[in-house]
Amino acid sequence: MAVDETLRRKEGRMTRTAFTMKLKPGFEAEYKRRHDAIWPDLVRELEAAGVSDYSIYLDEATLTLFAVQRLKDHHTADLLPSRPVVQKWWKSMADLMETNLDSSPVVAPLKEVFHLD
Repeated sequence: MAVDETLRRKEGRMTRTAFTMKLKPGFEAEYKRRHDAIWPDLVRELEAAGVSDYSIYLDEATLTLFAVQRLKDHHTADLLPSRPVVQKWWKSMADLMETNLDSSPVVAPLKEVFHLD
């Protein structure tokens, strides 16, 4: 979930970030099912780190997941990978997605090129 600071757009006291991940073929429904039942302790950890308005979209043609989230001004989202509940979530999702050796999802930060409020 760490995203290069230069790819973030300031909006007052919030920063908006976007990134892609990749789903493995045949796991679209299971990915949604697991997120529909997201663990309350994971939600609390994300919120405590300053993450809000977090959405993930799926491009069904390419199985690319597109995530966007807002981060509070003094967020600690860069510390999330060290949190046990985050590591446990990654391991529980590793069979569905492209991952790194530590089970974290392979993430590609996106550069914002346009925004309209």
